[in-house]
Amino acid sequence: MSDLPRLGSRQEEDLPRMGLLDHLGELRRRLVRALAAFTVTFLVCFAFSEQIYAFLARPIYRFLPEGSKLVFLGITDPFILYIKVAALAGIFLGSPLILYQLWAFVAPGLYKREKRMAIPFIFFGTLLFLGGGAFGYYIAFPFAVEFLLSVGEQFQPTITVTSYLSFLMTVILGLGVMFEMPTIIFLLTRLGVVTPRFLLRHFRWAVLIIFAIAAIITPTPDVVNLCIFALPTLGLYLIGVAVAWMFTPGRKKEELDEAEAVTAGE
Repeated sequence: MSDLPRLGSRQEEDLPRMGLLDHLGELRRRLVRALAAFTVTFLVCFAFSEQIYAFLARPIYRFLPEGSKLVFLGITDPFILYIKVAALAGIFLGSPLILYQLWAFVAPGLYKREKRMAIPFIFFGTLLFLGGGAFGYYIAFPFAVEFLLSVGEQFQPTITVTSYLSFLMTVILGLGVMFEMPTIIFLLTRLGVVTPRFLLRHFRWAVLIIFAIAAIITPTPDVVNLCIFALPTLGLYLIGVAVAWMFTPGRKKEELDEAEAVTAGE
């Protein structure tokens, strides 16, 4: 009788146990596959690197005199530029495959019912990453460029393609990663690392960290540009907490909150 499950209770499925070397081996496999996926998308984008560069250069030409062109100083600069352009586009194009490898790495530590969230995780993770890049390209970056050029309007601008692309990549990739906030929060709560209550209780620290990261990404020291980067991320943080709360089972919430209370008491 003792071997039979109790009425009204549900046995938790056993998760596969992996040692440190197994985790490292799995991490290596996932990194190799993610790199392979990126290599494929990079090669595809490199074939269209000139067209991609023309698209990325549009924001700056809106604020330069008609007929102006960006300049390069080194002989190899154009070739390196197209490699960077293809790499940037390859990251966005390959983001679903890269996110899948991330999910596949953490999936062994999830229950069967949690593994069903793979498609929503990849879909919304990709959507948020692309949304962050689009926000950076269409809103944050042009606003920053207009501000910076207005500061130096008494000078003749001679902008190199290298500095321009580095600036652009920092903004677009930085915002793409910051817009992954809801996905990261959801994943951490499903893994039991944090709880929605913990995230809300330490919201002030989240504000500090987000503004600190935004200050690094923001190309100008003014408060307006800083808020353009930070405020959407704070909104996504709260959305991530709300989504995590909705998809965290009630019993699991109580267990995690109890464990959190014990940790805080220590």
